[in-house]
Amino acid sequence: MERIPAFTKEQIAAAQYYASLTPPVDLDPRIASLVRDLIGRVADKWTMLILDVLAETSPLRFSRLGELVEGVSQKMLTQTLRAMERDGLVVRTVYPVVPPKVEYKLTDLGITLGAAFCGVWVWAANNLDAVDKARQEFDDRPA
Repeated sequence: MERIPAFTKEQIAAAQYYASLTPPVDLDPRIASLVRDLIGRVADKWTMLILDVLAETSPLRFSRLGELVEGVSQKMLTQTLRAMERDGLVVRTVYPVVPPKVEYKLTDLGITLGAAFCGVWVWAANNLDAVDKARQEFDDRPA
């Protein structure tokens, strides 16, 4: 069974703050575009899992991050980290040593994005039994 991340009081407060806000009626189209991009980014399971791992332990070397993000291929890890770096969610630090040493850590943007979506974990924890029951009822229905 996967672990449920431990959230700090600050992360929970940030998630509650973001959840309490209502977007403005006259939304800037650039904001709408960014929201669509970010939903696409966080809907990607690897981004969310990398955010979770880096929130727990940071900075991490590429190989260690790959070990902690269960099931991710080296190719997907590379692609996801590059996209996250482009979006400003992670910072990649290259150390001038032999063999090369590269570490990744969350930026403030990455931390706040993780906080904004920690509500999903809270919702899942609060509704696990209800979702399991609904799924079982659906699966038991005659086709």
